[in-house]
Amino acid sequence: MRTIHFQDLGPIDYAAAWDYQKELFQATIARKTANRDLAPELQVTTEDHLLFCEHPHVYTLGKNGKSAHLLMNEDGLRDAGVQFFPIDRGGDITYHGPGQIVGYPIFDLDHYFTDVHRFLRTLEEAVIGTLEAYKIKAGRIDGLTGVWLDGDDPAKARKICAFGIKASRWVTMHGFAFNVNTDISYFDHIVPCGIADKGVTCMAKELGGLIEMQGVKDRLKLELADLFDVELVG
Repeated sequence: MRTIHFQDLGPIDYAAAWDYQKELFQATIARKTANRDLAPELQVTTEDHLLFCEHPHVYTLGKNGKSAHLLMNEDGLRDAGVQFFPIDRGGDITYHGPGQIVGYPIFDLDHYFTDVHRFLRTLEEAVIGTLEAYKIKAGRIDGLTGVWLDGDDPAKARKICAFGIKASRWVTMHGFAFNVNTDISYFDHIVPCGIADKGVTCMAKELGGLIEMQGVKDRLKLELADLFDVELVG
């Protein structure tokens, strides 16, 4: 069984977490590149990392997103105390903030399966399983990344977890934003993930009260460990 190094960074500024991700990501790619010039018995296995954290209010725009999907100007962002970062992941615009579990898997997919779509579906499945443990029925919508409630009803469909990653040489970074006790009013100032006709929700709203975050994290870790057949250490 493989080992994944887990760290819960707690509350952390977005830029600091992004820098740390890049450090781990680039080190993994460098190790893979160096291994190509070594005999098999001298090669060093790359390490996988999973980071959980919670950011202050921030909007991030993926490399293929539309800036028009941010519905606030610089003055509005400043007045609301929200940061804004155009970043290098896939997907469009999303929000991170208090009460949200942000997960960053820095995985070498050569250890699992070299299929980015399967990787995203596996992350989604871990969130779906976590929600099931809290008696929240969740699923997917064909053609759309993310975890949704009432995905089969266009009038009620609402996203509870967003995903966006970057991958190079089968190494991943960025990840998911899982709304637990999130103030979803912050999504009113963007077109979330570029999807204008569907809503956003969080566990607290669905269950009618604040949720103990550590319990959700623990369940999510179990689901991820099971689906990737790994042990999380740290």
